[in-house]
Amino acid sequence: MAGPHLQQPSFLLATLKADCVNKPFVQKCHDLETVIEELPAKELHGIFPWLVESIFGSLDGIIIGWNLLCLQGRTNPTEYSVALDFLDPSGPMMKLVYKLQAEEYRYDFPVSYLPGPVKASIQEQVLPECSLYHNKVQFPSSGGLGLNLALNPFEYYMFYFAISLIMQKNTSVTHHVSPSNSAYFILVDTYLKCFLPTEGSVLPPPYLNPGGAIPSPTPRSPAVPFTSYGMHHTSLLKRHIAHQPSVNADPASQEIWRSETLLQIFVEMWLHHYSLEMYQKMQSPHVKESFKPTEEHVLVVRLLVKHLHAFSNSLKPEPLSPSAHSHTASPLEDFKRVVIPRFVQQKLYIFLQHCFGHWPLDASFRAVLEMWLSYLQPWRYAPEKPLQSTEPLPHSVSEKWATFIQENLLMYTKLFVGFLNRALRTDLVSPKNAFMVFRVAKVFAQPNLAEMILKGEQLFLQPELVIPHRQHRLFMTPTFGGAFFASWPPTTADASLKVKTHVHSLEGQDFQYKQMFGTEVRNLVLKLAQLICQAQQTAKSISDHSAETMASQSFFSWFRFTPSEMNGSYTGNDLDEIGQDSIKKTDEYLEKALEYLCQIFKLNGAQLTQMMKNCGTAQDKNGKNQLPDCIESEDGLILTPLGRYQIINGLRRFEVQYQGDTELQPIRSYENATLVRLLFRLSSVLNARFADQMDVLCSREDFVGRLCRYHLTKPHLIQKIRCSPMVKDRTSQNWGPRISLRFLASYRTLTFLLMIYFIASWFYIGPVGCTFIILIGYFLYATIMTFFSERWKPHEH
Repeated sequence: MAGPHLQQPSFLLATLKADCVNKPFVQKCHDLETVIEELPAKELHGIFPWLVESIFGSLDGIIIGWNLLCLQGRTNPTEYSVALDFLDPSGPMMKLVYKLQAEEYRYDFPVSYLPGPVKASIQEQVLPECSLYHNKVQFPSSGGLGLNLALNPFEYYMFYFAISLIMQKNTSVTHHVSPSNSAYFILVDTYLKCFLPTEGSVLPPPYLNPGGAIPSPTPRSPAVPFTSYGMHHTSLLKRHIAHQPSVNADPASQEIWRSETLLQIFVEMWLHHYSLEMYQKMQSPHVKESFKPTEEHVLVVRLLVKHLHAFSNSLKPEPLSPSAHSHTASPLEDFKRVVIPRFVQQKLYIFLQHCFGHWPLDASFRAVLEMWLSYLQPWRYAPEKPLQSTEPLPHSVSEKWATFIQENLLMYTKLFVGFLNRALRTDLVSPKNAFMVFRVAKVFAQPNLAEMILKGEQLFLQPELVIPHRQHRLFMTPTFGGAFFASWPPTTADASLKVKTHVHSLEGQDFQYKQMFGTEVRNLVLKLAQLICQAQQTAKSISDHSAETMASQSFFSWFRFTPSEMNGSYTGNDLDEIGQDSIKKTDEYLEKALEYLCQIFKLNGAQLTQMMKNCGTAQDKNGKNQLPDCIESEDGLILTPLGRYQIINGLRRFEVQYQGDTELQPIRSYENATLVRLLFRLSSVLNARFADQMDVLCSREDFVGRLCRYHLTKPHLIQKIRCSPMVKDRTSQNWGPRISLRFLASYRTLTFLLMIYFIASWFYIGPVGCTFIILIGYFLYATIMTFFSERWKPHEH
């Protein structure tokens, strides 16, 4: 929304609103480009807030806008191309921004839509530490509603662009849409390359007025403290916003003000949704931070992280003499030195911590994982250099990254422990979960990385040094960034001080550090190794069971007339539907992950071998898993939390089988209900009529007796029923020889019979002949199965 000093909607605004509804997208953008080119800033000033809102959507979600998150070139190539051209850094929209920027217009942005910690801080009249908000807060006038930020056109545009990623998360983003191919993703990449270039300098704004310059917002004055506004009068605050110093007060800032503003807005809108512990005391205890990032959101943050590494690594080599630094380094080069430690590190760490602790335990965590791993590997985004022969290993992490690792120690160690805790609660039989464990283990197993992390831990655990009060702010200023210290060979004391400063600035002075290579974490790694071994055995069991099932399937199993179908037992998990290829991938990922974990933590090979043997002995003689973990009580077995976990993840299961009369089972989905009932009545009549005759036939010891015993009895089921304490009448004729016709009610059986009759009719064979052929085939099959059956023994009465 625009400030209260704006004029009422003009005729131009009404016309554009009507065109927005009635004209096609391409024509609408063309007309807007013409209006921006021809009209002066005074007339364009009134339509700017509406235009921004119509593109990125309204803050309340009523207006969706162009829905850039779903706009893709494959589905809407024309609109996709036109939108990217219109919003390009050199396109019509940015020309409008610079046109209004030259006139120093201001637009109001509601504080209520800022991230939770920032909103709570401003509402309690505490000035946020980020300079983006300084001299911009406006208290409402008499009768006004809420606090606002007075933003210049560039800030206003970028605020809406950044927050649209958050506000549009509930719109119709379908699963088949790839976020990396959306117009929004491409625009983020374009803006980053334009305003945070890895080569050259930031392109100047388009030339507008002869002899004029695009004004930049004034940098935060050092005199402005990071304290509460206190009891300052509202009018005094407004004077701070309205009467800013001259825009040319700091000529050096003219080069990078857009770069710094863009980065601050992206970081604040995308990462600053969770409070640091040191600031929680300043916020209301009633404020609830319920923000939940989406997968698209995390992918965009990963793009930001990757570009910032490339931007920071493009820093020119430092001059040999430190005195020459202040004379040769440009503001952009100085900005590259501090872009990560000053603007990104703290908020990204809290954001990742929240994701590790609250993200669902499913495969969508892969987006968070890859973003974290991208941050941990800045060397992947460094300019390519020829490999030197002095390198011990071609892919080892160079020692020049030791400073970065030490200044980001918690990113490596504490978040690794957080990942271990997640991995111990996931189903590693799933190929996607197994792959995530493999990815993390592979990254941390890079040669020399574990050694540098261990060295960083040793520096932190050195005896405490006397650190002057608020000394850690020295390392967070632009002049003394982390990269600046890397230009001189630091002593051990200096390196230890920097690591302690990093840890205490993120977690506070009372933080109890858990060593990544300590005993506690090592035990977690051993538990993960044991879980990996169990998952490998489970995948192997599933694979063997699938192979046995395929090998043992007979011709008539196509009718679904098999014991596994009729007793209702569960014999597998999701991998039964995934297939053998996925099981093979799971085994490969887990095997490599275990190998990498051994390299990182120097695990004992003999210990792992014994662990795998123990996992192997968890299988019984038939290759089935043991029962889930239970405790005995008066009411029988009760599952423990471990037992519930084992059942949910398919690691173990109860052998649940139907032990009653198979003819009385519930009607299955693959059976015809009417036929099941009719065939049951028919078989009941036949069994009652010929029970004695069938019993005599099954008692014979010749071929006829064996044939009848194979097809008319089920000795294994009879034995279970007779031995069961739940069955009172063990002598009932229901457990003797009988005819079962239920398999004829299967839809597959019916389909097969219809197919046979159709083929028979094609060869002019009548129904009687078809029936004769089927009976002959079944008789041959039954004869062969009789000779190989274990049911040849005489039936016990």
